[in-house]
Amino acid sequence: MARYSGPVCKLCRREGAKLFLKGAKCTSNKCPFEKKGYAPGQHGRSRRMKMSEYAIQLREKQKVKRMYGLLEKQFRLYFERADRTKGITGENLLQILETRLDNTVYRLGLAPSRNAARQLVRHRHFMVNGRLVDIPSFQVKASDIIRVREKSRQNALIHNSMKRIRDGKLVPWLELDKAQMQGTVLEIPNRQDIPVNVNENLIVELYSK
Repeated sequence: MARYSGPVCKLCRREGAKLFLKGAKCTSNKCPFEKKGYAPGQHGRSRRMKMSEYAIQLREKQKVKRMYGLLEKQFRLYFERADRTKGITGENLLQILETRLDNTVYRLGLAPSRNAARQLVRHRHFMVNGRLVDIPSFQVKASDIIRVREKSRQNALIHNSMKRIRDGKLVPWLELDKAQMQGTVLEIPNRQDIPVNVNENLIVELYSK
């Protein structure tokens, strides 16, 4: 599937929020968003126009889509699935996005960013419940165990990422065993356990038009 291959820091600046697309760089003083908080482009500094209701909804959708590294068609399919699922559509959407395998690997701290997690999954570094899975969009379920393959336990990217993990800093719905290099999905996350600063109701309103 096609992917955005341009400078990802410009995406953060365009959305006016940190999307944490570059791993450790996003939390350092080298983060371009901290230095250039304005939108990219020639007129980025001077863009102060009032946004319409539609524009606000669109920007929120773009922010979530870029945060999880999805293209428009795939994001739309996720929304339609969330809309068909019993419950609140916006919360259902975030639950589906959070329980993708690449995002779960990122949340466990086994990769510095979602993009890196996606690449590691595609390169067959992880197993789910003892079975090799190389599909980043694979949906994990409660009680699933994500484990680093034996052959991949010396991978530098995984090790460097794990070194930055602090005890107690994982999201509540995941548990990590550093010694075994594996994580457990304790439950499907509730909205309050998903640490993303987005208003999913705006996305629902956008697609409901």
